[in-house]
Amino acid sequence: MVDHGADLGIKVEIVKRSPDDVGFVPQAKRWVSEQVNGILMLHRRLVRDYEALPANAESRVYWAISANLSRRLTKESTPTWRGA
Repeated sequence: MVDHGADLGIKVEIVKRSPDDVGFVPQAKRWVSEQVNGILMLHRRLVRDYEALPANAESRVYWAISANLSRRLTKESTPTWRGA
C-alpha cells in the first residue's frame, strides 16, 4: 500500500494503535477518513455496491458530498427531500 501511494506521489503514513489503549480511541488521521465514510453511508445508494462501473460509483460519491455540503450551507437539519 505504501509503495502504491509512493508511485502515485501520495505520502502514506501508517498510524498504529497504542497497545495501552482500551476501547474506542480516535487515531490521528484515521478518524477523518472514518468520519467521511460514515457520512457517505447515510446515502442509500452508497451503502451497497450497486454500480457496475467505477465512474457511476464516483458520481454517486460526488452527489452525496454535494448534498451534504448544500445541507450544511443552508443550515437544514434534515434533507429537504425527506420532508419536514
